[in-house]
Amino acid sequence: MLFGRSSDNKPAAPVAPAAPSFEDQLPTLREFLREYNRIAEVCFNDCINDFTGRTTTASENSCVNICLEKFLKVTQRISQRFQEQQMLMNENQVVAGKAKGLFQ
Repeated sequence: MLFGRSSDNKPAAPVAPAAPSFEDQLPTLREFLREYNRIAEVCFNDCINDFTGRTTTASENSCVNICLEKFLKVTQRISQRFQEQQMLMNENQVVAGKAKGLFQ
């Protein structure tokens, strides 16, 4: 095969990257569930305070929605800042590498 073509000049079938195994994804799943449970507990404890009925009140529903929205916005902002810091660190490493003559 040469440059994506097989020996009979037909395009080669694309090779899909191997999917991570369940065992490889397990730590990520555990972390997701841990965060999900944490935010559910925080919002529940902050917002749900009337246990006299079977349903939640409109104010409780509103509180839970606001709580979750704040959590998501904070998480997104933290992720953005982390990415910015990573980019700065990478740029600094490239500059330092150039100064040491590691990059041409």
